[in-house]
Amino acid sequence: MAFSLDLKNFSFKKKDQPQEDVPLTEGQKEEARKPKPTFADKLAGEEDIFVGDLKPWLPSELVGGSLPHIPGTETEAVWNAASQSCATEKVHFVYSIEGGKIWYLACPSSALASSPDSWCPLAAALPGNSEYWDRETVYMYEQEGLAAALRWDPETGRMQVFLGAARTILPRVQTMEANFVTINPKVATIIPWRNRQLMTEKLSRGLARMLLLSGVLISLTLLGFMTIQYVALNFVNRELESVRSSSDQAAMDLMMKAGQSAQSDVLRNLARIQELLDDLAKIDGTLVRYEVKTGGALEWEALVPAAYSTGVMSVRGQAQPGIEPDGRIRIKGTQ
Repeated sequence: MAFSLDLKNFSFKKKDQPQEDVPLTEGQKEEARKPKPTFADKLAGEEDIFVGDLKPWLPSELVGGSLPHIPGTETEAVWNAASQSCATEKVHFVYSIEGGKIWYLACPSSALASSPDSWCPLAAALPGNSEYWDRETVYMYEQEGLAAALRWDPETGRMQVFLGAARTILPRVQTMEANFVTINPKVATIIPWRNRQLMTEKLSRGLARMLLLSGVLISLTLLGFMTIQYVALNFVNRELESVRSSSDQAAMDLMMKAGQSAQSDVLRNLARIQELLDDLAKIDGTLVRYEVKTGGALEWEALVPAAYSTGVMSVRGQAQPGIEPDGRIRIKGTQ
């Protein structure tokens, strides 16, 4: 039995993959065109005052050019070139990266004095941006009698910027043999201006805010830790007071019992010594040692005449070998 499987028209589809693109509404398209707050804006706490609805504005002074692309040095390279072109360090600039080069537009910051929250529609025509088609096309924008054109020289490949009154720029551009595209700022993606000094100040504000919040957080953490320690210390003090009271009571009881015990032993031994002295006096004996050892053991020694070596009445002990110089013998007792 033979069979075949045709894989030509066979395909897999993910379960969660949409079957067709959902068209965006006009509001969604407009929102997608606007720039979003950057990390620096969020770090500085300026996300709420960030202006995303920028107005198109063609500055009266505009320069442009290209630079070799060195990764990591884009902003520094564009700022340096724009500063030399505009003869001032206070410049606003935009750039894009395409084909191993950095393409930029710049203007002195003073040229935006009448329209601070604005963007240049001509920036949308830089290579890699939304309105760029190819280098054979001339991109134009006109506003309030001022016109600007962006083109690439067909011989050198350099980007050229034409700026001036519309009545003089437009006829000049129309004489060029190229395709013409008029930039519509209502559909082009908004490219906001950049300013190095403003970015540095924004990062400084973000760093200061981060340090402040970190200090407040550390202070609150330490305050909470001190509060916990204070509460725990109060509980420990209460337990220590209870332990101290119990210890003092136990020590007092022990001292009282020890005193009573010591007093009872002293009285008992004094009575025993007096008894021994009385009995020894009757037989002309002498008590020479009376010792109470550890654990309550009793030991005493006495000198008595040889005739009374076995002891008399309470004076009962064991006779020791030898005779003392006075002719008496030594007896030792343990009672």
